[in-house]
Amino acid sequence: MDEYTDAQQLTEILKATSDATRRSLLTTLVQQGPLRVTELAAHYDISLNAISKHIKVLEGARLVSRTTIGRVHLIKAELEPIGQLDNWFKNLRSIWDLRLDNLEILLDEENSDE
Repeated sequence: MDEYTDAQQLTEILKATSDATRRSLLTTLVQQGPLRVTELAAHYDISLNAISKHIKVLEGARLVSRTTIGRVHLIKAELEPIGQLDNWFKNLRSIWDLRLDNLEILLDEENSDE
């Protein structure tokens, strides 16, 4: 993937996971494995229609996939995109580590001048 596509996907992941209900749905799917939409909806005090809308957002971010067997729709968590989010956070940590290292060097130099 190119950098622009990676950035787009990261944006979709962050948007999808910005909602507490969607994060909870994803957590439930990771903990329990693939579930039918109705089984997933049974865990929440919201309408089946609302659950379906949340699932569509998660599908758009590729955080879940849907398998249709007859009339049954199984929803499964897809954790590969989370790796992209993790990499982004690692890069942020690297930047801060470099800045802190540089600050430490500057402070050491200042202390040795005194």
